Amino acid sequence: MTIGEACRIRIEELCRERNITLNKLAITSGITQSTLNNIVSKRNKSTTVSTIKKICDGIEITVVEFFSSGIFEDLEQEIK
Repeated sequence: MTIGEACRIRIEELCRERNITLNKLAITSGITQSTLNNIVSKRNKSTTVSTIKKICDGIEITVVEFFSSGIFEDLEQEIK
């Protein structure tokens, strides 16, 4: 799994846990709906740390909490 895929899954997981829609997450995070849609629809292959930080701020968790999920443990090598 790539880092982009893991971030997408983690964002979806956090939305389910908090029972919020992607639209609500976009609003509370201050990012555009299209940016968030591109992340979760796999059109955006990598997400910037700045965008992840905004998402974390929007759902009131730290970046460390975002990346503490086991989904990030077995990522593929990005440079081949």
